[in-house]
Amino acid sequence: MTENPSPRMLRGRCGEDEGVYGNHNWRRPLGTDRVIYGVDFSGAKDAGNKIWVAKAVPDGKRLLVSECYRARDLPNSGKGPDACSSALADLIRSETNAAFGFDFPFGLPTPLVEEKSWEDFVLGFPSRYKSPEAFRQSCRQANRGRKLKRKTDTEARTPFSPYNLRLFKQTYYGISEILFPILQDSGAYVLPFYEPIDGKPWILEVCPASTLKRLMKDGVPSYKGPEEDKRENRRQILGVVKNEGVVLEKDVAIEKNIIDNKGGDALDSVIAALAVFSAIQNQDALIPEDEGYWKIEGYVYP
Repeated sequence: MTENPSPRMLRGRCGEDEGVYGNHNWRRPLGTDRVIYGVDFSGAKDAGNKIWVAKAVPDGKRLLVSECYRARDLPNSGKGPDACSSALADLIRSETNAAFGFDFPFGLPTPLVEEKSWEDFVLGFPSRYKSPEAFRQSCRQANRGRKLKRKTDTEARTPFSPYNLRLFKQTYYGISEILFPILQDSGAYVLPFYEPIDGKPWILEVCPASTLKRLMKDGVPSYKGPEEDKRENRRQILGVVKNEGVVLEKDVAIEKNIIDNKGGDALDSVIAALAVFSAIQNQDALIPEDEGYWKIEGYVYP
């Protein structure tokens, strides 16, 4: 059993000097000085090539992006999902003053969860589902093929159900290879399930598609693909992101990587970092006002 207290236990352990979990009476400053990592995650066979990581540092109202690279370039990483997920988990553990944004679902719709808490759900996930395919089949059978969404998916306008054909491997590997080992060794605080306090990294669920819908009210142009118009759309979206305070420290090199990456994954990692930056700037965004559904299903920081 993990050493992390459950959300219910944590709420009772917070004293007046530290703030009360579940409301907004924080006495300690938020982690606005934390290094921020945006991770565009993947469960593909060549996940090390597909996953991009953006590293950034807050500077007042600006977010300075210093690196943007593939997960295969991490120490002890590789192209397969197991190797690069393990390398990402090691990165999380090593960055005790960082906040990580991952774009895979941290949970499932409540009707699909038998456990009484999100923590128990994650800790039981690998033994319950032996493969991505078994995971998807189980979810589909439980709902006669319907694709249920979590409440946070509806609120944040995420594009897919957690077990959608395009997302189920991402969900499976994210929970089993990132969240499960991190919870096992108490390697980080996963928000909003645990109080965001000092001493350990924070992990937040983000969705670049949701963030773009928030920033681009008139619609988000298609930007994934090798075509010239998709390339120009990536450039346009990057301009929108820059207007939100993102600064590329190595401007030419990083921007070239982002624009040249035809899958849009490099751009998505920067958007993921921006979503984390926005969340930790606003204490009201860290703990959802609705104290119900997210305790089981999770919460997307848009």
